[in-house]
Amino acid sequence: MSSLLSYALPALGSYAMLSIFFLRRPRLLHTPWAPVFLPRLGAHRAGSGELLENTMEAMENSLAQRSDFLELDCQLTRDGVVVVSHDQNLSRQSGVNRDVSSLDFEELPLYKEELEVYFSPGRFAHGSDRHMVSLEDVFQRFPRMPMSVEIKEENEELINKIAGLVRHFDRNEITVWATEKSSVMKKCRAANPEMPFSFTIGRAIWLLLLYYLGLLPFASIPERFFFCFLPTIINRTYFPFSCSGLNQLAAVISKWLIMRRSLIHHLEQRGVQVVFWCLNEESDFEVAYGLGASGVMTDYPTALRHYLDNHGGAAQAS
Repeated sequence: MSSLLSYALPALGSYAMLSIFFLRRPRLLHTPWAPVFLPRLGAHRAGSGELLENTMEAMENSLAQRSDFLELDCQLTRDGVVVVSHDQNLSRQSGVNRDVSSLDFEELPLYKEELEVYFSPGRFAHGSDRHMVSLEDVFQRFPRMPMSVEIKEENEELINKIAGLVRHFDRNEITVWATEKSSVMKKCRAANPEMPFSFTIGRAIWLLLLYYLGLLPFASIPERFFFCFLPTIINRTYFPFSCSGLNQLAAVISKWLIMRRSLIHHLEQRGVQVVFWCLNEESDFEVAYGLGASGVMTDYPTALRHYLDNHGGAAQAS
């Protein structure tokens, strides 16, 4: 046993030192992704805290605040139009208990006059523009604006239509595939492999496992974006579980696992841009940029623009 330890301990020590060395200097092993755009300021649902979510009015406002990208969710109507909508069911957004997929595009109802901001409970957004919009119209209106497009379900028709629109408007490099599900991401990448894509939940768990095992410096990373929630917003503006005890446990565990400067620095060095969501308070901006994040996704682009302008672009996002 002692002879085994005499070999194992030096080997483990050498492995640990090698892992730490390449964790800090990943470019010795990997060529970093070259960023096409810098996602310092991302407008969540096009800036849903200031104007009604996902409307053209909200998008125009986000551009006026020099947002670097828009975060959008897409659904498919009955007549095959890709519409920008967070929810499949329209009850929350419009007060109409119908799914987007059960209506033609021209039948879609108006948004409510006010909508609660999901990540700022008790706050409401208003706007003069209450119309839902098609992704095609958005691409036509903002042809060079980077966007993250999230797909929530395995809808191959929706995925293929989005992939086709991206190609048609020559947006392959500035439109990012996003989804929580690895099975959905597989279909997205097959539909348009030229588009950059973000980590799914499963891949994020894989990433953390490799990091803590010391294997991350030696693994390939095809993703170019890591959209990650900031653990400190749990129990304050984000409640992933209905049970308060589970939320408290999730906050403690995720904070310990995710909030590692060495992990974020490693990803940044490899050209993987880390964006924390969905942050609406200056104290949260401070935490995210203090960790070395590339950017922040917010419902309040005006507030984040003010913060960035007053903090030197958060040191140009570290």
